Amino acid sequence: MLFRRLNKMQKRIALTAFLFIAPVLIYNIIFKIIPIFISLYLSFTDFSGFGIPNMIGFSNYTDLFGNGEFWNAVLRTMQFSVEVLPLNMLISLLLALLVNQSIKGIGIFRAIYYLPVITPMVAASMIWLWLYDPQIGVLNFILSLFSIPPVNFLRDPNTALHSIVAMRVWRGAGWNMLIYLAGLQGISKNLYEAASIDGARTFQRFTKITLPLLRPVHLYVLIVGLINTLQTFTEVYVMTNGGPLESTTTVGLLIYKTAFDYMKMGYASAMSFILGILIMVLSVTGFVWRKEKGVRA
Repeated sequence: MLFRRLNKMQKRIALTAFLFIAPVLIYNIIFKIIPIFISLYLSFTDFSGFGIPNMIGFSNYTDLFGNGEFWNAVLRTMQFSVEVLPLNMLISLLLALLVNQSIKGIGIFRAIYYLPVITPMVAASMIWLWLYDPQIGVLNFILSLFSIPPVNFLRDPNTALHSIVAMRVWRGAGWNMLIYLAGLQGISKNLYEAASIDGARTFQRFTKITLPLLRPVHLYVLIVGLINTLQTFTEVYVMTNGGPLESTTTVGLLIYKTAFDYMKMGYASAMSFILGILIMVLSVTGFVWRKEKGVRA
């Protein structure tokens, strides 16, 4: 109806715009929107991957609430997120402060810090597997220089999850560094000049000007990082496969194992929707908190 009211030129512009977005739109519909509804349907069935799905109502969801393995995976995933996010944000901010300088060749350092981001997750995981190796790993070689016995980082329940956290922080810091850098460059230099005239020192300018004005950036990095870490799968699958003693089993990995190892597609679909609801609740909570605190993006 609205399309008919447009003149010939407006129709041509609208048609051109639609043609440009059509590939992405079709991709999202086929590979994202439709699978979501299929997965929702399967979550109410006992589908094993073969045969015809049988409707069983909310049985998968009710079983999940009493499934200790699932809630243990939720706790591990939350622990992973809680450890990764503060370290990632702190290191990213420090890197952004370092490269936010108008000196010759600073772009080279920005590129170097960003390199881990473009490294495929599987390749990055394999690199860190070698670094953590108890016999030929670089980290244990460094420890041996101080007469410290080898540490089996990925085979000890007390260190396995923390070891993956270190790898994830290394890989993700460069991305958030760019976001913080954009935020820093959006702060007017006049504010710093005025503060300097008033006698404010470097630390005071950082705490009274930089940090408060970066609050929207902090919130964005926190929410997006939370969404990403709660879906962690690849690095855990490659480096530990959930071990030892399920100390690194995340919800994403448990969903994969339930679907493809145990052939419980319906049950895995229910897990994925519980995870989706958890992510949505935490994200909405963050946005509501931002609104209440008056943080403007």
